[in-house]
Amino acid sequence: MQKIKVLLVDDSSLVRRLVTKELSKDAEIEIVGSAGDGKSGLEKVAQLRPDVIILDVEMPGLDGLGMLKELRKINPLVPVLMFSSLTERGASVTIEALSSGATDYIAKPSRDGASPEAVHEDLRVKVKTLGRRRTGTVRSLTPAPVPSRGAPRIAPGIIHAVAIGVSTGGPNALSVVLPELPEEMAVPIFIVQHMPAEFTRQLAQRLDAKSKIPVVEAQEGMQVKPGVAYIAPGNFHMEVKGKIGDATIVLHRGALENSCRPAVDVLFRSLPPMYQSGVLGVILTGMGQDGVKGCEALVAAGARVIAQDEESSVVWGMPGQVTQRGLADTVLPLTKIAGEVVQRVSMSRAFAQRSTMIGSSRGGA
Repeated sequence: MQKIKVLLVDDSSLVRRLVTKELSKDAEIEIVGSAGDGKSGLEKVAQLRPDVIILDVEMPGLDGLGMLKELRKINPLVPVLMFSSLTERGASVTIEALSSGATDYIAKPSRDGASPEAVHEDLRVKVKTLGRRRTGTVRSLTPAPVPSRGAPRIAPGIIHAVAIGVSTGGPNALSVVLPELPEEMAVPIFIVQHMPAEFTRQLAQRLDAKSKIPVVEAQEGMQVKPGVAYIAPGNFHMEVKGKIGDATIVLHRGALENSCRPAVDVLFRSLPPMYQSGVLGVILTGMGQDGVKGCEALVAAGARVIAQDEESSVVWGMPGQVTQRGLADTVLPLTKIAGEVVQRVSMSRAFAQRSTMIGSSRGGA
């Protein structure tokens, strides 16, 4: 089996030693080199041609963001994992890095965060997932099915809400989808992106600046309004309760699901009791299978689901699992998803309006 070649760029010699020691325990991973700053890192990339780069955010001289921007000019494809601290600055720079071409991130161990053992395991899994795709060992986390790409089966009722689940590669995917939604969007958009708390706030702010609709990090008891995108805060599950036109956001720290909090499944399951079939689910790029059970709940209620295709996904785990189980009625490239969402929402509302007019006309006759 071809080993996954990893380059580690971090100014801390201790971090380099520890990460090298832990990742080298895996027979599929080979640490081919390390560097203590961005300039040296770029030189090592040219020399070693790694399959995955682990890149520290804060370094003297050319920092992680600076190296990333230079790297993407010469190599737009090699996966880059940002290794960042759970601080406001670390979150801000990481979100900027993800928007500038980084593939994913790992939060460094901290007193209030994950343990070193959990971080190293997360790092190992992500390196192997991205490295396998890079080396061609496997193309996705799931066997590639033959997805249905025919005409979408639009629910014969009005769409009241859009729900989006996303993970690895999510910030870039959301920055493609959300800015394409029109200012007059008639429904709320609920989003679960797997990220720590400080990161989700920074992500919401960045997306809000790029989008025509307001994008906010959800808060407990927040009133749901049409044309607003609500991002679940890190370390909180998000649910929606109430009734159509008078719904509120509910946040809680329930048990992790799919090793995640927030979890897509928790959000999606909370929607059918209120919106019934009037939900449009969207599953974008991401690792694992969070969203499968939630999509099952949506489909059981008569709702519809769109999944991102494998070619445009950083990792076709979440959308692949949903597609493989026959839960997605349409599979689309990332650049076509916003248009599909807008079309379905507008068509469903036009259909409902015509039905109301026909009903009124018959009643009057």
